Amino acid sequence: MTTIRAVLFDYGMVLSGAPDAAEWERMQVLLATDAESFHAAYWRFRDAYDRGALTGTLYWQAVASEVDRKIDAAKLAALIAADTAHWTRPNEPMIAWAAALRKAGVKTGILSNIGDAMEDGIRARFPWLDEFEHRTFSHRLGIAKPDAAIYHYAAQGLGVAEDEILFIDDREENIAAARSVGMTALQYSDHAAFVAAMRDAGLTLLLDVNR
Repeated sequence: MTTIRAVLFDYGMVLSGAPDAAEWERMQVLLATDAESFHAAYWRFRDAYDRGALTGTLYWQAVASEVDRKIDAAKLAALIAADTAHWTRPNEPMIAWAAALRKAGVKTGILSNIGDAMEDGIRARFPWLDEFEHRTFSHRLGIAKPDAAIYHYAAQGLGVAEDEILFIDDREENIAAARSVGMTALQYSDHAAFVAAMRDAGLTLLLDVNR
């Protein structure tokens, strides 16, 4: 088995925990719309936001227009703040493990589909993101997972070969894409299942690096 020299983390639902339902409701209330309409509008433009085709301002204007609403500067700021809060519940076990990996000399990186305003928001809330050796945020590149090119970019940023990277993500399509470029990849659902999957994959020494 190839030695793992770097661990590449997705941000949402891996380094961050489950989204905050109260903040989701807050966004819906700010737009004065129903749950079904808000859900559809929020996700309709998300890929364009993540790929940098829309800025945070243009994204929220598109969402508001989709539900037949107009937003002023104050409401725009409130929506961006709520969206950031929605995705910034920390997943402490994974954050602690990433720190232990770095202490042991294993490189760590982030590969996340994320828009510009979201990047600004999470980095302001979580200064520890700067401790990762490399961070690949999709909006900066105009490409996003599961495009193969973004995995190669992340590997180059870490300075290691793809087959020396363990990638962790919550989405199956992103896991499949990582494996297609040669990475070892595990899907994250909850921490207990992740620990079991690491042991099943023969990665116990990496998991227990801080012991």
